[in-house]
Amino acid sequence: QVQLVESGGGLVQPGGSLRLSCATSGIIFSIYTMRWYRQAPGNQRELVAVVSSGGSTNYAESVMGRFTISRDNAKNTVYLQMNALKAEDTAVYYCNANRAVPLRTYWGQGTQVTVSS
Repeated sequence: QVQLVESGGGLVQPGGSLRLSCATSGIIFSIYTMRWYRQAPGNQRELVAVVSSGGSTNYAESVMGRFTISRDNAKNTVYLQMNALKAEDTAVYYCNANRAVPLRTYWGQGTQVTVSS
């Protein structure tokens, strides 16, 4: 059974930091591309950051320079370090695991991040 379990969300003041984790099981983690998405109320889910199986990273323009995605293949876990948080970063953050051949995609349940004073 495949499981993706996010943790690390919470309430933080503007300018603060949080580190999200997504622990996976039931997949060969090292061959999956891992992504973080977020969805704010009334908005569509948007891609925040991606790390390939080879370690290449890419970010949404809105978080570039503030967020860092990383992976630990030994722990089957992907992280999202979020610094200099803004109110507009408030959303539910979801972890996604994806491979192309054969096509497989899995989602976590999400973790709430609220940035407010």
